[in-house]
Order: sequence, then C-alpha cells, then structure tokens
Amino acid sequence: MFKEVLTAIRQEFSGEAARNYVAAISRFHRIQASPGYRQAARYCLDELRATGLDAEILTFPANGQAQFWSARSFQEWDVRQATLHLISPEKEQRKLADFRDCPISLIQRSVAFEGEAEVVVLEDGEEESEYEGLDLSGKIVLTQGDVSRVRELAVEKYGAVGILFDGMRKAPPVRERIDLPDALQYTSFWWRGGEQRCFGFVLSPREGDRLRALIRKQAQDGGEPVRVRAMVDARLYDGSLEVVTALIPGKTEEEIIVVAHLCHPQPSANDNASGVATALEIARALQRLISAGRLAPPRRGIRFLWVPEITGTFAYLAAHETEIPRVIAGVNLDMVGQNQELCGSSFLIERPPAATPSFAPDLMERLREELFDGAPSHTGLGSYPLFRHAVTPFSGGSDHYILSDPSVGVPTPMLIQWPDKFYHTSEDTLDKVDPAMLAHVGSLAATYAYFLAVAGPQETTWLGHEMVTRHKARLGRVLQQAMTEMLTLEDGEKLARLAADLERRVAYLVGRECEALDTLRRLWPEGDALIADLQHEVTIAAEHELDRVRAALVQRVSALGLDALPPVARPEPDEWTTRAGAMIPRRRYPGPASWRDHQHLLSPEERERWRKLVKAREKGGRTLPILAQYWADGERTVLEIADLVEMETGQRDVELLVEHFRLLAKMGLVELD
Repeated sequence: MFKEVLTAIRQEFSGEAARNYVAAISRFHRIQASPGYRQAARYCLDELRATGLDAEILTFPANGQAQFWSARSFQEWDVRQATLHLISPEKEQRKLADFRDCPISLIQRSVAFEGEAEVVVLEDGEEESEYEGLDLSGKIVLTQGDVSRVRELAVEKYGAVGILFDGMRKAPPVRERIDLPDALQYTSFWWRGGEQRCFGFVLSPREGDRLRALIRKQAQDGGEPVRVRAMVDARLYDGSLEVVTALIPGKTEEEIIVVAHLCHPQPSANDNASGVATALEIARALQRLISAGRLAPPRRGIRFLWVPEITGTFAYLAAHETEIPRVIAGVNLDMVGQNQELCGSSFLIERPPAATPSFAPDLMERLREELFDGAPSHTGLGSYPLFRHAVTPFSGGSDHYILSDPSVGVPTPMLIQWPDKFYHTSEDTLDKVDPAMLAHVGSLAATYAYFLAVAGPQETTWLGHEMVTRHKARLGRVLQQAMTEMLTLEDGEKLARLAADLERRVAYLVGRECEALDTLRRLWPEGDALIADLQHEVTIAAEHELDRVRAALVQRVSALGLDALPPVARPEPDEWTTRAGAMIPRRRYPGPASWRDHQHLLSPEERERWRKLVKAREKGGRTLPILAQYWADGERTVLEIADLVEMETGQRDVELLVEHFRLLAKMGLVELD
C-alpha cells in the first residue's frame, strides 16, 4: 500500500544534504519581519528553483496595522550593533554582551538607546509587591522573570529604561537553569502599539549570578552602585514579512500542506532550521522521484510553506481563504533534527485536537512504525528503533494550532523532538543536529504527504480499516484502565461514578471516531458504504466491550455485598456552572483568537486577574482555553464546551473557561449569546 513509496523516498532523501541546509539557514538571524529573515527566505527560494520547483515569495505588510483574521502584524525590525559594558566599579569593568558576537545577547526588538545607568536586582519582577521601596527611574533592572511582565511594571509603571535578563526556561527533565550556565536564553519583546518601548540584553546564568553577587557586595560594603553602559543601534519601521511557497502540482486543485517555520535568531539550528531543511529536502526528493517516473504524478498538489511562525500562517491563510476548503490535510515540521543523546529529546507525533477528528494522525502513526527497523533482534525475527518516540495529545504552540482549528479545517499533526536541552538558547547549534534523524522524519513526512496526495478508493479502504483497528486498541486501553480501577474500589458510590463516567467517555470516543471516519470522504467522495460499515463496526465493538465491563461490574457489586449501585448524585450548580450554562460563544474570525494582539483592549485589572488565574493553574492554564475555542461552534454553551474539554484532557475548569470567553468578548473576538 505504501511500502514501495516509503522505500523509494528513503533511498532518495539525504539526511546529510538536509543537514547542509541546516548549516546554511542557521547562518541567518531570522527574526520575524527583518532583513535577516528575508535573506533566509531568498536562500530557500533559490534552492527550490534550482531543483525545478515552482516557488515564490509572498509578501505581507509588517506595519502594525494590517490584520490577518484576528492576528495583527507588527513592524519590521533591524539592528546594526548593540553592546553592553560594565563600567563601575572600575576594577570590574568588562564587556557583558555584544550583538555581533552572539545575536541572542540582545532582547529581540529592542529599541535604540545609548547611555549609562545603575543596575537594580529584582527577584523575578512579576509581582507588584517586589517594587515597594525601589527607585527605578532611569535605571536598568536585572531579572529572571517574564520579560513582558517585567517591562509592564518596571519600565512602564516605575520608570526603568531597560532590562537585563539572566533567566533560563526550564525544560524538564533535561534542563534546569544550572544545566546551561553559559548559554543565553532567546528572549524577545513584542510591540503591539501604545506601550512604553525599551531595550534589553540577555546574560548567561553564570554572568547573571556574578553580576548579582557584585551588586550585593557593593551594597553590603557601602560601595558605589553597579553601573553599565548600553548602546543599541536598532530601528522599527513599516516593512514586510515573507512566506516562501512551492507547489508540486496535482491533477486536481486539492492540496496537502507541508509547513515549517523559518524564523528564530541565529543560529537556532534545531528550532527550526531543521524543520525548514527537512521540508526543502522533501520537496527536492519528491520532485525528483516524480520527474524521474519512480513515483506517479499525484492526484492532489503538495504545497510547501516556509513561514514566520504563526504570524505567517495566519497571513497566508487569510490571503487564501477561498482556497482553504481544497486543502485535505497538513503536517507541521518543528524541531525535528535533534541528536537525541545530546538533546535528551524524543521523537513525537502530536495529534490534532479532538475537535478536529481526522484520518491524519492514525496514518502518521502507522507510517512511523515502518521506521522501527533500526536494529534486528538477536534472533533476527524482529526489529526495533534506535530512537526514542511517542505519540502525544495536542498541545499547540506552533503553526499546526492554526491549521487544525475546526474553523480552518486542515488536520495537521506536528512532528517534533521534545524536550530539548538546548531549546531557545545560544547553544542550539549545528553540532546538535543528527542527519539520521533528519532522514527518519523527512522520509516519514514525505510518505505521509505523498500517500494523501495520491489516495483513492484502495488507499482509503486500507486507511479506514487501519483507523478502526487503532481505535479498538485505544478503546481497549480505556476500558481496561477502568476495569483495573473498578476492581480496587471498595465504595459503592465511587463505583457508580466510575461506571457513569465510563459510559460517557466511551460514547465520546465512539462519536469522535465516527466523525474521524467521516473525513475519509475527503479522499474518496464515493466511499459512503465503506464509511457506514466502519462506523457500524466501531459502534458494535464498543457496545461489546462495554458489556464485558458491565458484567465485571455486576460481579464487583456482588462481591462488596451490595444489592445494586446507588444512584449518582448530581452536584448543585455553583456560580461558574450557572454562568457557563447561559453563555454561547460565537467566534468572529476563522482561526484561534489572537489574544496577545488584543489584550490592550482590556483594563489593567482584567489583565492582572487573568494573569493570576492562569498562573495559579499548574496544568492547562494556557492549553484548556485554546481547546475550548476549538469546540466553540456558535451552538454549544460554555458548560457543554467544558464537558468536551474534560473528555479530551481529563481536566475540568469551568471558571477558567467562563472568564476566557468573557474576556474574548470584551476584546471583540467572540460574541456571547
């Protein structure tokens, strides 16, 4: 069905050539809407045209005024040079940062500045209480906290002129701050209009600790304050952002999308020069195989997009809105080239959100299993992969989060390596990139895209049966987990709740699978009979498995000496449940709501309440609201949406979702009935 295709692609795809692309791309300082990004885009265009592909650069305004659905553009930024020197005490004088040495040493989108200032240490600077008694006027703050929040308080409210950041984002379990003492964390300002702009520099954890110790010592000894001299030669101006696109044409106007984000500072090798390079080599390999007659010309076109992350995808889709219904599926390549032993990462397939059921993730999982031939068993009767791998639920954070939104309707699994010890740091360099991993991921993504591009009745029939097989396995795990819990419970009320929850969950899973099977019509419009048979099989299989668990439940009830399970008591609705049941959100724009672009429309009190609400959630504070948007179809209440999010994630937070939709309405991104 696909093995010959995969074999041909694996023979043609060159991991070493892809790594050479990474080397070339990582030379550019690729900040969204900047000269360096534009240079990288032109490099990609030249390479694509050299392979005979029909490629072009699409240009969109970067002026802070243009809007792509709910996402606003921002101004282009250019920096010529930037340095930071420690000037007092005199005996400690030294250079702390130089943009020419390391572009990540400057907080990206810093504005022009030249002058001297005292440095004041903050713990993290995210709470108002930290600023009591501090005089920050005309000074520079040193912080490990969220730069956006620190700017809002230290600069805008208390008069600081700049920020020094020495934090290091944790990436458990492979990275704590101390693990990269000499690395610099990629940090950026995002200017949306109306805010007090400033400059900032990034220090390594080691340099930051050294500077903190010096400031403490000077204060204890009654010495002169620690002062620095900063120079930033940079400007913001109305410019443009670019999307590179190439097409392997099909016989119809339908398309499959392969997307990778081209942005990020120099070098950013794995994030995401690796995804860009993999997409370039996929395009070259497929073009060559098709031109040489080793692969048949596809029924559907394969569209390649190299974009500024998220912003570029919003811009491209908004400009091609009438063409979106012709896009069948996509794949997002983000951080795919890691040397796992160095980076501590695993190769992940992130499934699309449950609100966008599709054939796509099951196909990707099945194709990945064909890569599990890295080494034979000692008997030669089996094989196994020599890399770590997993399948994870949707979490977003990259271009697939826009494509996979039900209002866009392009189911897009993401291929990614995570966690990565060197993610978003100055140490994300070429030596961390593995050509063999690039070849694994590239062969997988190319086979996935080509399979969907040629799929007809035969391929659709096979894929439908593959989906049912995988669904049964997932359902079996859910039921067996319930069985395990059931046999350990001693309380009748808990058993009753377990049984009721299981019935709800199975109904949800069956409904999702039936809708996923329905999407096979995108590949074979005449496949109604096949789809109906498969949906019937899913329903019957679920009922059969439930009967088995119900029988075991009866035995458990008897073993506990109960005549029957007690009725499940329904809790009295609280304030949030009542409000959620009365709210029906209707989205005003396709795609996810771009919160960051519109939060200035909220009052300071509303922004602060939302910040604390999200911060108080250890898990799901940012992901649950995104998933909730996906379920908002203009008919469901927020309470119904909360039920579905709970089915998808196992987490229920009605208050968070009510507040989320209320604030979206305040920003004009949804309407509430």
